[in-house]
Amino acid sequence: MGKQKKIRERREKKPARKRSAVKQHKLYKIEGDKITRLRKACPKCGSGVFMAEHRDRSSCGKCFYTEFKKK
Repeated sequence: MGKQKKIRERREKKPARKRSAVKQHKLYKIEGDKITRLRKACPKCGSGVFMAEHRDRSSCGKCFYTEFKKK
Protein backbone atom coordinates (compact mmCIF):
# COMPACT_ATOMS: atom_id res chain seq x y z
CA MET A 1 0.00 0.00 0.00
CA GLY A 2 1.25 3.46 -0.83
CA LYS A 3 1.59 6.21 1.72
CA GLN A 4 -1.08 8.41 0.07
CA LYS A 5 -3.64 5.60 0.14
CA LYS A 6 -3.05 5.07 3.89
CA ILE A 7 -3.52 8.78 4.53
CA ARG A 8 -6.78 8.84 2.55
CA GLU A 9 -8.11 5.84 4.48
CA ARG A 10 -7.42 7.59 7.78
CA ARG A 11 -9.16 10.78 6.63
CA GLU A 12 -12.49 9.20 5.75
CA LYS A 13 -15.36 11.60 6.25
CA LYS A 14 -17.68 11.05 9.15
CA PRO A 15 -21.40 11.01 8.36
CA ALA A 16 -23.05 14.39 8.77
CA ARG A 17 -24.87 14.88 12.05
CA LYS A 18 -28.58 15.58 11.78
CA ARG A 19 -29.59 18.62 13.79
CA SER A 20 -33.08 18.88 15.15
CA ALA A 21 -34.70 22.25 14.66
CA VAL A 22 -37.62 23.49 16.72
CA LYS A 23 -40.73 23.60 14.59
CA GLN A 24 -42.69 26.84 14.45
CA HIS A 25 -45.89 25.19 15.66
CA LYS A 26 -44.16 24.44 18.98
CA LEU A 27 -43.41 28.13 19.60
CA TYR A 28 -46.96 29.45 19.24
CA LYS A 29 -50.40 28.38 20.41
CA ILE A 30 -53.35 29.31 18.22
CA GLU A 31 -56.81 29.55 19.75
CA GLY A 32 -59.43 30.93 17.40
CA ASP A 33 -58.22 34.41 16.44
CA LYS A 34 -55.63 34.69 19.22
CA ILE A 35 -51.96 33.71 18.91
CA THR A 36 -49.99 33.28 22.12
CA ARG A 37 -46.24 32.78 22.38
CA LEU A 38 -45.26 29.75 24.42
CA ARG A 39 -41.67 30.85 25.12
CA LYS A 40 -40.27 34.04 26.56
CA ALA A 41 -38.77 36.62 24.20
CA CYS A 42 -35.22 37.87 24.74
CA PRO A 43 -35.19 41.30 26.41
CA LYS A 44 -31.99 42.34 24.59
CA CYS A 45 -32.77 41.05 21.07
CA GLY A 46 -36.47 41.93 21.00
CA SER A 47 -39.73 40.13 20.43
CA GLY A 48 -38.57 38.17 17.36
CA VAL A 49 -36.05 36.01 19.23
CA PHE A 50 -37.18 33.33 21.67
CA MET A 51 -35.23 32.13 24.67
CA ALA A 52 -34.47 28.43 25.13
CA GLU A 53 -36.02 26.77 28.18
CA HIS A 54 -33.58 24.71 30.23
CA ARG A 55 -34.12 23.02 33.57
CA ASP A 56 -32.51 25.77 35.63
CA ARG A 57 -32.29 28.74 33.25
CA SER A 58 -33.59 30.48 30.14
CA SER A 59 -31.01 31.47 27.54
CA CYS A 60 -30.91 33.31 24.23
CA GLY A 61 -29.04 31.57 21.42
CA LYS A 62 -28.35 34.79 19.56
CA CYS A 63 -26.80 37.10 22.20
CA PHE A 64 -26.20 34.48 24.97
CA TYR A 65 -28.28 36.40 27.51
CA THR A 66 -29.16 34.05 30.42
CA GLU A 67 -31.73 34.27 33.21
CA PHE A 68 -31.51 31.75 36.04
CA LYS A 69 -34.70 30.37 37.58
CA LYS A 70 -35.38 30.67 41.28
CA LYS A 71 -35.41 27.46 43.32
